[in-house]
Amino acid sequence: MEFEKIKLFLVDDDALFLKSLEIEFLQTADFTIETYATGELCIAHLSNKPDVIILDYHLDGMDRDAINGIQTLDKIKAIDREIPVIMLSSQDNIDVAISCMHHEAFDYVVKSETAFLRLQKIISTIFTYKKMEKTLNWYMERM
Repeated sequence: MEFEKIKLFLVDDDALFLKSLEIEFLQTADFTIETYATGELCIAHLSNKPDVIILDYHLDGMDRDAINGIQTLDKIKAIDREIPVIMLSSQDNIDVAISCMHHEAFDYVVKSETAFLRLQKIISTIFTYKKMEKTLNWYMERM
């Protein structure tokens, strides 16, 4: 059986952070990664079928008129509710985290030195859950 790479979209207007995140993911696992500096670009490429999207909360560093992370999240969910979106923010603020969850983010991670490890664990959880869901569906079809 051939192992399919996880397709990951990284969306952040901080070019340095985006590049370091991309490098860390490529060094630790077999991912296909697409990076975008704006929510608009991410949405324009959703037809590439990402398995997971890691999305910055602000997204206004490049263009003050760019849509923010919450608006991007809402548009992603309007197109495909099944794509897990992990929100990233430099703000360690419970209200921001709650807002992200209300907008159907899978999880919320604060940008810090432990952010990458948290992201890895969350992605692992997502795929464990998806495997369990497939197995359950397989059994349900046979009952």
